[in-house]
Amino acid sequence: MSELYPLKFKTIFKEKLWGGQKIKTILEKDFGELENCGETWELSGVSGNISEVENGSMAGSLLSDLVSQWKDKLVGEKIYQRFSDEFPLLIKYIDAAEDLSVQVHPNDELAQKRHNCPGKSEMWYIIQADENASLINGFVKETNKVEYLDHFHSGRIMELLHSEKVKKGDVYYLPAGRVHTIGKGLFIAEIQQTSDITYRIYDFDRVDKEGNKRDLHTDMALDALDYSKPNDLKSEYSETVNQTNTAVSSPYFTTNKLNADKNLKIDRSNIDCFKIYIGVSGSGEIAGESIKLGEVILVPASMKNYTIEPEGKLELLETYIDA
Repeated sequence: MSELYPLKFKTIFKEKLWGGQKIKTILEKDFGELENCGETWELSGVSGNISEVENGSMAGSLLSDLVSQWKDKLVGEKIYQRFSDEFPLLIKYIDAAEDLSVQVHPNDELAQKRHNCPGKSEMWYIIQADENASLINGFVKETNKVEYLDHFHSGRIMELLHSEKVKKGDVYYLPAGRVHTIGKGLFIAEIQQTSDITYRIYDFDRVDKEGNKRDLHTDMALDALDYSKPNDLKSEYSETVNQTNTAVSSPYFTTNKLNADKNLKIDRSNIDCFKIYIGVSGSGEIAGESIKLGEVILVPASMKNYTIEPEGKLELLETYIDA
């Protein structure tokens, strides 16, 4: 049996009503005959969208098969006990040429009850932001179902939502239940639980190519929403060079920012989990495998010590589950 090694996967391209061209212009990825690309799924265990290895001796293998075959050696002992053959995280790049819908995702309990799948807590890292680009993150004040529905039915839902301008490098953690929107002009990296369940609350009355409005999920969203005013909006973190800077620490994943301008010896012997590296600027190598903006590498749990070698400067997100 061959040994595990740092894995790269074929990009899955998603055309979206709100998608643009930055996947091509910023990431230099060709999405073929699609009119736009709103999302790339770079590492996915979602049924129907399973990632396929593109490098090394395991090229052509599906992520789900590798988890089933290698188990704790790939994902970590406690992670495998917890998630079995399901890979627990989904990694995307998102290009919002227009506002995404106002939406919410259910938590684990509600998602399991309704859809037999995990909930969806997520985080965003802003790779690029057009001037005055903004996002929606939570309610402006504590509210409730009655007040929420009053604003919804009277066309005043936006009055309840907190909007703020953002810039490159900003990080937001959005727990399941948080109302949110990625705004027009934002290009982000997203880390989330393995779930594709979204309840659309408001879609700005727009229509698709056939002139149809997209479905809203008003009733389903009611029990999914957290009606409190969030205290933790933007995640603050350090940009100290050549060290691990924690940006998000949650029950679902920990994410660090790494800014390297020299070779780094990485020791993750205290982490019984895979490590995912997401390129957000520059280029270099991780354990001998090349990485640049727009690429993602999965380092198996069995690999504890390796080197990150930047070519000039390299900026990475590192994410794993602190089991």
